[in-house]
Amino acid sequence: MAFEGLLNDPVIQKYLHELVGPTGMPVAAAPPDGEVTDEELAEELGLELNDVRRALFILYENDLASYRRVRDEDSGWLTYLWTFHYENIPENLEEEMYRLLDALEERLEYERTHEFYLSEPAGIRFEFSEAMELGFQCPETGAPLEPMENDDMVDAMERRIEELRDELNVEATN
Repeated sequence: MAFEGLLNDPVIQKYLHELVGPTGMPVAAAPPDGEVTDEELAEELGLELNDVRRALFILYENDLASYRRVRDEDSGWLTYLWTFHYENIPENLEEEMYRLLDALEERLEYERTHEFYLSEPAGIRFEFSEAMELGFQCPETGAPLEPMENDDMVDAMERRIEELRDELNVEATN
C-alpha cells in the first residue's frame, strides 16, 4: 500500500470515517496499490458488494478514487477498475477547514447581532422576535423566557476561528 503513512494519521482516519462511515471504512482504510475491481475488494475484505460500491463512489465524489471502464469483448459487460488517490487528502482537508472557517464566521456574526431568550425547563433558545411573539412564555412548558447571554459561545467561536486562521495562515476579514 502506498498510503500507509497517511492512513496512520488519526486526523485522516477520522476524515475517511466521516466520509464513508463505518461500513465503508474497511474499503477506505485498505487501498490497494494499482487498479482493483469492486468485486475483488468485496471478496478480499469480506464485505457486501453494495457497501464496497457505496464507499468507492463516495471516495470518487471526493477526488480520492477514480475508475476506468473496460468492456469485456465476449459478454459486453463493463468492468470498473478503481485507483485510489489519497495524495488529494491534504488538499481536501484544507478545503474543509476553509468551509468551516466561513461557516463559523457567519455563525459568529449571527450570534453577535441577535438577542436570545431561553426556556430553561425545555432547554429551548428563541430569538428576540420569536420570544416576543410567544409573549416571552415557553410554548412547551409555559415557563417565562429569560434573557440569555451567549458570551461564552461567542468567545469559544472566536477562539476556534483564530485557531483556524492561524492554521490556514489567513488574516482576519474584518
